[in-house]
Amino acid sequence: MNSPDDLSPPAAPPPDVTPLDVTLPDVPLAPRSVRGTGRRLYGAIANRLGTAIMSGEYPPGAVLPAEIAFSGELGVSRGAYREAMQVLIAKGLVESRPKAGTRVLQPDRWNLLDPDVLAWAFAGTPDIGYVRSLFELRAIVEPAAARLAAERRTRDDLRHMKDALAAMRRHTLATDQGRAADRDFHHAILRATQNGALLTLSASIGAAVGWTTQFKQRARALPRNPVPDHVRVYDMIAAGDIDGAGEAMRLLVDLALDDTKSAMVGSEPSSAPGDA
Repeated sequence: MNSPDDLSPPAAPPPDVTPLDVTLPDVPLAPRSVRGTGRRLYGAIANRLGTAIMSGEYPPGAVLPAEIAFSGELGVSRGAYREAMQVLIAKGLVESRPKAGTRVLQPDRWNLLDPDVLAWAFAGTPDIGYVRSLFELRAIVEPAAARLAAERRTRDDLRHMKDALAAMRRHTLATDQGRAADRDFHHAILRATQNGALLTLSASIGAAVGWTTQFKQRARALPRNPVPDHVRVYDMIAAGDIDGAGEAMRLLVDLALDDTKSAMVGSEPSSAPGDA
């Protein structure tokens, strides 16, 4: 079996979720806070408000700025504001009622697995309860997926995993390319399960993997190299060792949670979303 280092796959694509701007001014928002046209403009407005909600600047129950006032302060069209509100409504963050305005919903209504919502949550310091819930989800889904992958994987699945490992080693997880390869590795495992329902979780699992990995490196380098943990999972899947694959993935997720907790030591607690 060739080592993952022997392969030179093309660079992994950049992440799907890229915040346009995560620096939040004091409310009311400054007129120059968002710029752009069309889809980019309402996306920037949604990003601005989504980040403010996830950071607790607009807590559950808070009423967002009125359409006319917000549009005037930022110098944007009311149409762009309304489109941004539809984005937030679709993600379960807010609801809009006639004469009552647009109000932030309780966290149990939020689509916390939406890649954009994950990006907004990790724009600041996420609540430890939210982080723990993400890892609990991974601990339930990914070891089971690894077990199925060990039983059902094809040569093509193994090649995708191997290519991702090679890119992770070449670029390291300190780079966007390395983190994209990390997401590709986890996606390849879910695909190898040949279970369509599990595969629908790929975008959410990938976003959780990417944002937690990036968050762990904000203040300092990763405390250890997690690539060998991924290689161990690959080896078990390639060998068809069902129990070994599940255990290797369980250990990978547990160690990743420990690393994330370590990165959060001394950080300011956030009021969203795990406080509910």
